[in-house]
Amino acid sequence: MPTRATLSIVTLAFAFVLTCAAVLGAQTPDAQTPDAKPQQAMAMSGTSTDLFLMPGSDFDRPGLVPRVNLNIGIGHTFGFLKKDPIGDELTVAYTYENAGSHGFFHTDFGSHTEALGVMKNFGLPQTKVVTGYTWIQGGLTSFTGYSHVENRFYDGEALGAVIHFNDHNSIWIQESYNKIPTVPWYTTTGIGYTWSW
Repeated sequence: MPTRATLSIVTLAFAFVLTCAAVLGAQTPDAQTPDAKPQQAMAMSGTSTDLFLMPGSDFDRPGLVPRVNLNIGIGHTFGFLKKDPIGDELTVAYTYENAGSHGFFHTDFGSHTEALGVMKNFGLPQTKVVTGYTWIQGGLTSFTGYSHVENRFYDGEALGAVIHFNDHNSIWIQESYNKIPTVPWYTTTGIGYTWSW
């Protein structure tokens, strides 16, 4: 069960990653470095690895209930799956969401989800700055704060857009439909940062 200290560490880690991303993003992209050719080869092959962080609040519906939601994960895009209709990127993610009565702040009642997913990235007409994606996830959600931990299957489907600042930095905006047995369905709107290499 995450404590205030754990949440502070997650916040500091997120701030560190954002700082590193800002420094890396500030480097001139035209500078020729010894590893420029491998990066070009990687782009041509269509593979990449994405570290994504989605901190902050979600607004769960029905009811527009604010919930603290901390999501971290990693995904890898496989070039040979580009034509696969289901997905071309496999993901692993962990999400903490407060399940208490005052949802935006941490309480003893938490929802901890570990999920595997498949994401399908696709281009949008007339732009290369914004792309779209679908994301299907399945995993295990553990509810804490009760006399015993309650484990439930988690299913999530999302539709989103990615705003690309450069080859390494982007922002995700997504709408998700989530279902956990014994819990009413709910949808969330989220925003997050991604660093790709």
